[in-house]
Amino acid sequence: MLERFGSAAEALAAGRTEWARLDLPTSALEYLSAPDWRGVEQDLIWLEQSDNYLLALDDVRYPPLLRQIPYPPPLLFVRGDPACLRAQQLAIVGTRNPTPLGRETAQSFAAYLAGAGMVITSGLALGIDAAAHQGALNSNGRTIAVMGTSLDRVYPAKHRALAHAIAEQGALVSEFPIGTSPAAGNFPQRNRLISGLALGVLVVEAAAQSGSLITARQAVEQGREVFAIPGSIHNPLAKGCHALIRQGAKLVETAADILEELGSLAAVNTEASALSMAASPIEMKPLDEDYRQLLTMMGDEPASVDGLVERCGLTAEAVSSMLLILELEGYVAAVPGGLYCRLKA
Repeated sequence: MLERFGSAAEALAAGRTEWARLDLPTSALEYLSAPDWRGVEQDLIWLEQSDNYLLALDDVRYPPLLRQIPYPPPLLFVRGDPACLRAQQLAIVGTRNPTPLGRETAQSFAAYLAGAGMVITSGLALGIDAAAHQGALNSNGRTIAVMGTSLDRVYPAKHRALAHAIAEQGALVSEFPIGTSPAAGNFPQRNRLISGLALGVLVVEAAAQSGSLITARQAVEQGREVFAIPGSIHNPLAKGCHALIRQGAKLVETAADILEELGSLAAVNTEASALSMAASPIEMKPLDEDYRQLLTMMGDEPASVDGLVERCGLTAEAVSSMLLILELEGYVAAVPGGLYCRLKA
């Protein structure tokens, strides 16, 4: 309709006879004949609030990359800084139930890339999404959350504080009108915006049937780069990433790999990122030799107490006690199945 009539105002004024010539569905014709003006009024009331914006497809602030995808949203609701949407972005997505190492990886990658000047885009979901947003915020970088609801509500509710911080340091974005509740079909639909806004998509951890793979597939269809972090063959949350790599996704081991792959597409400051990361190192207490040996014996894959007893020759009581100390100090984390994974070397 915008292509045919030139503007939304002209399209609405054209009338049903002209609309019918466009082979629109009957449901669309009926809606256009009797629009939900009460819903429009809700949108306009929301728009009157500070830092709320509504970007039409022909708005100069509308993100140019998103405009190029099939069926871009004719309207974008934005809370925060709309200028973020036109900046160079990398999307980071993954499982809602990551391992501690996966969460840490997403956060550290996001911090490095945001420190280099990229905007980190994700979906505000539990797990990897939240870690990516938080990593960008921690490095004083910018981040965008693409919502599966309207911007007058936050889902999940426990991310209210995170959403507020993102709006202060980036932007919340949605194509859904005010009053839209979370619904299962909304999230696959919003995923095309996550990939469409960005130069590329990084998948950190994903099961074989993860929704993150939908975002990766849409990224390929939109001509975006897809990156995946490999994991242990014993980790079910690595299977989705391994499948993507077999299908042609770029295998990455460091955040610098992504900047190198994007090349001239991402005019970023890698030196500034490295300095910002080095400026605030995590202080870790020095470990005794026995603890360092136990960490070495753990390797890079989750290990059980019994397995570590066999490798170290220590008693189960000693290993359990040492793992507790290491967990409290942030060197290891407990994962499902009674296993432990190493976080720091």
